[in-house]
Amino acid sequence: MKPSVIRIGTRGSPLALWQAEHVRQLLAGHSPDLEYEIVTITTSGDRMLDTPLPVIGGKGVFTAELEQGLHERSIDLAVHSLKDLPTAASPGLALGAVIERGDSADVLVSKSGFAMSSLPHGASVGTSSSRRAAQLLFARPDIQLIDLRGNAGTRLRKALDPSGPYDAVVVALAALARLGRMEVVSEIMSEDVMLPAPGQGAIAVQCRDEADGLALVRAIAHEATELETTAERAFLEGLGGGCAVPVAARARLGNDGWLHIRGRVLAFDGSTRVDVEATEQMALGRDGRQEAYQIGLRLAEDALRRGASGLLADTKGPAGL
Repeated sequence: MKPSVIRIGTRGSPLALWQAEHVRQLLAGHSPDLEYEIVTITTSGDRMLDTPLPVIGGKGVFTAELEQGLHERSIDLAVHSLKDLPTAASPGLALGAVIERGDSADVLVSKSGFAMSSLPHGASVGTSSSRRAAQLLFARPDIQLIDLRGNAGTRLRKALDPSGPYDAVVVALAALARLGRMEVVSEIMSEDVMLPAPGQGAIAVQCRDEADGLALVRAIAHEATELETTAERAFLEGLGGGCAVPVAARARLGNDGWLHIRGRVLAFDGSTRVDVEATEQMALGRDGRQEAYQIGLRLAEDALRRGASGLLADTKGPAGL
């Protein structure tokens, strides 16, 4: 039997709380007979802000404690930024729904208003992401990378500090849009320069693999977003899942049922980039996600044939990250 109060677990950053409240409102619109409580959980990624993400374990550091809360039944649902959720499913848990995606682009924020083309030679750019770092170096080998940790608000404050070390930082457009901070954007980066992370801009709702919880969250799922992100995450999984090598992907499902996906694998130092893409007709409905998954896996195989396998063997990140 469903509990009368649904406890929604989330990280405590302003962005995470916005996302949890957004999910709460969507659920309340479909199941107004239930009460919803937002429960804040601090993850190891939130506590260890002085250490680069690849050193402390990468993306899973933002999700493990929330998943533990689901297993221990201290929460009923967990809200994640989908790009932070590992591709390997946790036993007993399910990715119940992915809601309609925001903009997946990355943006440049600069206190001096610099765009990529106008950054001075040797400019200092902040990011904690190996994917962003490698693509920055591919486009501008002269720039200097500086690790940048903290929630979106903290990173913006560091980026705009007149006496700070950053000429620019790279952050997700969706995060700034949700926080109402689009005025700080210096440039929306093109996907030719900065292809997003698999699942970027999408919000995931995780639950226990039980009928009641799954039925509750399926009501707010967005089919096109789920198919797109399934293909993107399958591309990542096909390359090794949680590997720390810079991997990017973006899929788009057209109204005509054709799914177009781009994938990218890079060397940490930006010296090598493998780009692949595919367009395939989708069968929507019950079998759609499995089909999208297979499209992503096939694209990963293509990337491996084109040289990504050599990049996957490299485990040394760029200096400073």
